[in-house]
Amino acid sequence: MQTLIKNGVLATATKTEEADLLIEDDKIISVGQGLTVEDAVEVIDARGLYVLPGGVDVHVHLDLPMFNTVSSDDHYTGTKAAACGGTTTVIDFVSQETDDLLGCVAKLRQKADARVAVDYGLHMNITHLNPRVEEQIPLLVKEGVTSLKVFTAYNGRLRLQDHEIFRVLRIAGEHGLLTMLHAENGDLIELLVQEACLNDRKSPVWHARTRPAWGAVEAVMRGAALAAVAQAPLYIVHINTSGEVDMLRYARDHGVQLMGETCPQYLFFTEDDLARPDGAGWVCSPPLRTAADQQRIWKGLKEKTVQVISTDHCPFFLNGTKPILYEGKEVAIPGKELGRDDFTMIPNGLPGVGDRLPVLWTKMVGSGEFSINEFVALTSTNPARIFGMYPRKGSLSPGADADIVLWDPRLEVVYGVAHAQQRTDYNLYEGWKLTGYPLRVLSRGRTVYCDGTWSGKPGNGKFIHRAAFTGMV
Repeated sequence: MQTLIKNGVLATATKTEEADLLIEDDKIISVGQGLTVEDAVEVIDARGLYVLPGGVDVHVHLDLPMFNTVSSDDHYTGTKAAACGGTTTVIDFVSQETDDLLGCVAKLRQKADARVAVDYGLHMNITHLNPRVEEQIPLLVKEGVTSLKVFTAYNGRLRLQDHEIFRVLRIAGEHGLLTMLHAENGDLIELLVQEACLNDRKSPVWHARTRPAWGAVEAVMRGAALAAVAQAPLYIVHINTSGEVDMLRYARDHGVQLMGETCPQYLFFTEDDLARPDGAGWVCSPPLRTAADQQRIWKGLKEKTVQVISTDHCPFFLNGTKPILYEGKEVAIPGKELGRDDFTMIPNGLPGVGDRLPVLWTKMVGSGEFSINEFVALTSTNPARIFGMYPRKGSLSPGADADIVLWDPRLEVVYGVAHAQQRTDYNLYEGWKLTGYPLRVLSRGRTVYCDGTWSGKPGNGKFIHRAAFTGMV
């Protein structure tokens, strides 16, 4: 089956050009001007539209248990939301429930494979370490899971000690895996949370005040030092402070293989949002920071010190006692109201997988601060490269998967819950006026979203067997 996309403007991380694009089954087979096909099943006229590679979000949490509830998007609703916003590949995380890492991967795949509506990959959390775990880490490469995540926070639950992180880095570096680091100072957080609770400071804003920015800065530099000694690459997740960007730049200037991502919430919201009446809806970890931090992160993106914008998508209901309609069915899942009187009980996480591209297009490309090519690099091509999926993903070259977004740069939308397909009852960007929006989205050659209509189905997505880490971006 062949599909021809004609008269569009193709935009990749490196160039923008008028060209046609020919798809056969699930692959792009030809790109050029004046392409013609006699037996094409469908010819799509993309006149006036940009043709972009599908977005790649390498940081999502779907169906994740937390605080006696679960994140409200599962592997179907989360990937549906992603696709409706122009993202056609996501990477979720495998919790280390036992020492059997391969078994943990198989268990999550058994749940996700039948549910995903677009393609997905997996990272492996390493939250406790012993000789059996160390022996299994290299085996993950054959399973297509080529990245690990470690934590310097969540004492007694997720955190590894520095010597353990160093051992993970060394094993990962030797076997082609990329280590990811959640960088906060767990000891400092534990003490400050205890003090806040003793003084009855339990409103949502204290979530941020007990997770200080300097703790994150220190943890990034500590992680960089461990990576330098291990001679292994390290990727810092959800960068949220100016100091983290500075540490990233310092380490790279001194030869450390260090990369990083930020997320839209850290570019558009601050600690002040936690003081709102609905401040629980802005509780995430790490927390929102200041306007000065936002400015430095934007500069870091422009300078290419920060290589990726992902979402850390982990949504919860703002009020899970009241059901919403999702695909015609009532749904209610306990959420942020669980911490109504105590910030330590508020599920940590925000919706965002479907919001990312429309919001960033308006604020980056629409403002003139970033080119279309920089936008594509940060939201599609760079993450695909870093996480072993390029050129299959993040590309419009022959042989790539036909993950394609037809983007209308003039389409105006008053954004919010009515547009986003995330399965929750609120949206961070409610009422924002956006210009530029996906008109049609193809996942491996199949239209899953077109002009407001969803046609994707559970199980249409595939697990992406990712290649080993090959180099810095």
